[in-house]
Amino acid sequence: MDFNETAEHGMLREAVRKIGLDFGHDYFVEKSKTNGRMSELWSAVARAGFIGVNIPEEYGGGGMGLLELSIVGEELAAAGCPALLMVVSPAICGSVIAKHGTEEQKRTWLPKIAGTEDPSYKMAFAITEPDAGSNSHKISTTATRDGDEYVLRGTKYYISGVDEAEQMLVVTRTGVDEQSGRGKLSLFVVDTDAPGLERTVIPMEICAPDKQYTLFFDEVRVPAERLIGAEHEGLRQVFTGLNPERVMGAAQGNGIARYALEKASSYALDRRVWGVPIGMHQGLSHPLAIAKIDVEQARLMTLKAAWLYDQGKPCGAEANSAKYLAGEACFDACQQAVMTHGGFGYAAEYHVERYFRESMLGRIAPITPQLILCYVAERVLGLPKSY
Repeated sequence: MDFNETAEHGMLREAVRKIGLDFGHDYFVEKSKTNGRMSELWSAVARAGFIGVNIPEEYGGGGMGLLELSIVGEELAAAGCPALLMVVSPAICGSVIAKHGTEEQKRTWLPKIAGTEDPSYKMAFAITEPDAGSNSHKISTTATRDGDEYVLRGTKYYISGVDEAEQMLVVTRTGVDEQSGRGKLSLFVVDTDAPGLERTVIPMEICAPDKQYTLFFDEVRVPAERLIGAEHEGLRQVFTGLNPERVMGAAQGNGIARYALEKASSYALDRRVWGVPIGMHQGLSHPLAIAKIDVEQARLMTLKAAWLYDQGKPCGAEANSAKYLAGEACFDACQQAVMTHGGFGYAAEYHVERYFRESMLGRIAPITPQLILCYVAERVLGLPKSY
């Protein structure tokens, strides 16, 4: 196996990183504190052709794959500008529609997701519910056929970026399997300003530009042609997007970890105590070295998972493993960045405590470490299901 990155990948990293650094972490913080959006950054990345790098060329995208999209997500995060909706719009929604949409649906939505028609366009994804959590079989938001329309009723929560998106891909229950009692799922593209749809922002302690919402579907009518793929086959379709979601979440965690380690190493070189840089002391240098090793391990698994996905090969174990490794490595790197700065780790000007707080999110969302371990134990090791 050749682990050398191609020249094309190197140029992609360099170009995306330059865009990210042109805005920088101060831009990210300013948007977070002022309740703003990173619209300018998103549009700049889209105009460069990088938002839709994974979308097929015939639909306005870059014709590459999840591997290249993960590079985009990682480099933006490493430049101090993690873009959460990169995980949602091109990775989840783009992947699902590209694989399961009709030709008309692909030509309608994919150029938008790729940023070809409008560089500011985003599509949100709505699956999580208060009483379902990670158990998609218990989704209770229903879609009932009524002539040429479906009527949606129910609640979703922790839905990212609905205020920025024009449409969202909504996972609903359209039936129940008589033998198992599990819900039969279907996916719809729904306008975020559809009549009957209400949203309330969820107050969050994390300081980030992306907002989380609870959604209420009260007799929301959706044209039948907005059904993605076959009715009742939504669970299979959803997993087309969930592996990319895990890979992109891992890529962002890897980028954040790189940012934290860069800040910590720079400080350890500049800060002098007893006449020498504090980085000379193994009590500081060794934990940073361990964190670096862990991050590189996570990056390798992320690239492997993305490559497998692009090759059309099974990648569930690798995508989940990448998410697990990246979540843990990112948390440890950000924690060590704070410890390296000592008291200055809490000073706003150094921007490391903020990432330490936010690094916890990469461990619990969109799936917890415990559920990943359950997946690997059952699906890879063949152990009995434990839940």
